[in-house]
Amino acid sequence: MNLALAIGIMIIAGFFGGRLAHWIKFPMITGYIIVGVLLSPSVFNILSSTTVDDLNVFTSIALGIIAYSIGGRLHLRAVHKMERSILSIGVLQAVSAFIVSMVAIMLITPFFLDIPEATLINAYLPMGLVIGAIASATAPAAILALVREYRARGPLTTTLLSVVALDDAIAIILFSIVIRVAPSMAVGIGGFSGYEMLLLPTLKVFGSIAIGVAFGFAIVYLARLVKERSLLLVVVLGIIMLCVGVAKLLDFSEILSNMAVGFVVYNRLKIGMREKTFNVIDDIEDVIFAMFFVLAGLHFDLGVIKIAGILALLITVGRFAGKYLGARTGATIARSPEPVKKYLGLTLMPAAGVTIGLGLLAERAFPTLGAIIYNGILTSVIINELIAPPLVKYAIFKAGEQRAYQT
Repeated sequence: MNLALAIGIMIIAGFFGGRLAHWIKFPMITGYIIVGVLLSPSVFNILSSTTVDDLNVFTSIALGIIAYSIGGRLHLRAVHKMERSILSIGVLQAVSAFIVSMVAIMLITPFFLDIPEATLINAYLPMGLVIGAIASATAPAAILALVREYRARGPLTTTLLSVVALDDAIAIILFSIVIRVAPSMAVGIGGFSGYEMLLLPTLKVFGSIAIGVAFGFAIVYLARLVKERSLLLVVVLGIIMLCVGVAKLLDFSEILSNMAVGFVVYNRLKIGMREKTFNVIDDIEDVIFAMFFVLAGLHFDLGVIKIAGILALLITVGRFAGKYLGARTGATIARSPEPVKKYLGLTLMPAAGVTIGLGLLAERAFPTLGAIIYNGILTSVIINELIAPPLVKYAIFKAGEQRAYQT
């Protein structure tokens, strides 16, 4: 198997899986994920684990493109009108998911997960803190794919995209704090400093945004010089990849950086040029979505589910309860429109790239608990990626914000 053949298989198989899912009234990304599961090393082994590892470089690029598109859907005026609602919901749903998941892991895990010499302080509390912080993140890719598929537009969609953009910043700050605190509670791990807990995460968030703003203005300047559509794609795609690469080099968030790029481009360019700048990305987004979600399915591992199935279910339920209650409470406090109050909590279930990335960092930070944490996180991601798309679709349709859905 070579990469060209693997990518061809992913795109074509993903196309048929997406069409089949659409035909039976499911979101297309559900079809992409199921195709990935079937192709995965643990099912039919069409694509080997080595090939999957080689393809992972595509994940960062795809997340950069997706984040750019999300940032480009945040019009400053629309966000400003709903800023109270966005802030209230964004903070409360993330913090609520963190607290509920942490408490559930801390109190229930000891009854089914036997860890040698484990106590509440040196094992279950640290595990709860880390998993809770990771649970606060929401994957932007699935949400954007569904918004595009159904041409969704309205208060629910605007709030959702804005909350997702804010969500990653909150998740990164929470995780950066607990990953310094939690290992110190485990046996044989050193302490932490206030700089590592608070200042470093904050610097990473603002650094990510600063990089994105700089690259956003680079696109704004270059887009005015380029007349040909094909060359505009070269400029935009090149800047997105540069932004991803620089963010990785500096250990910043490529998602936050590219959201900032899209936000600057959308709000600084005139309408005609703005549409051209995002339309060139829209032309390739379907391919990006197909590959990204097939690749997400390829990480499916039957062995992992056997090891961490109960922990993953606990993470999934705790995360859903926290996000739903937090979103509902935040929307009530901010007096958001009724569709936002009723349905926004259902749209925050997707979990993918950011969650897996944070899970890998947690695995490295814990010499004994890391494998358990990562297996539970990975399995919960698989569960979420299968159940989340129908929930997001349901919310969009109940809110009446679909625009171009074709049966």
